[in-house]
Amino acid sequence: MSSSTVTARRISAAALAAAAVIGVSALPASAADHSRPQRPQVEISAVQYDAPGHNDRSQRSLNKEWVELTNTTRHTVNLDGWTLRNKEGRTYTFHHYRLEGRATVRVHTGQGRDTDRDLYQDRRNEVWDNRADTATLRNDHGRFVDDESWGGRHHRPGNRH
Repeated sequence: MSSSTVTARRISAAALAAAAVIGVSALPASAADHSRPQRPQVEISAVQYDAPGHNDRSQRSLNKEWVELTNTTRHTVNLDGWTLRNKEGRTYTFHHYRLEGRATVRVHTGQGRDTDRDLYQDRRNEVWDNRADTATLRNDHGRFVDDESWGGRHHRPGNRH
């Protein structure tokens, strides 16, 4: 083979390789991301921090104080080891609980019998400050998932980080 044929083949191979790299990098982000599995999406969907009625620390009153978490995906999310915490550090840790896809669970402050839709922190005092507080959800690795704040001078309704 002549050196000009070898050179022509090398140039062709290099051009094809460059075209392949450009073609892959030019894919739309949605096509490139489609192959990756979706990360679980659990969010704090509602907070009842000021129990309606008389706050007398009865179980009835404590259980009217709650935080709702919603799984926005179709897939079940294992919440074992996840935490829900107020700004003073009072923490509830989920144990052996799986949140079904498109489902919501209500985490009550007081005592009760856990079900698929209602969990209880088994506390004898309020957790959430009626004036200003933040509910923070973290996964089993301690990574931030979602939070919801109310009251205080920096409050912005619907504030999500």
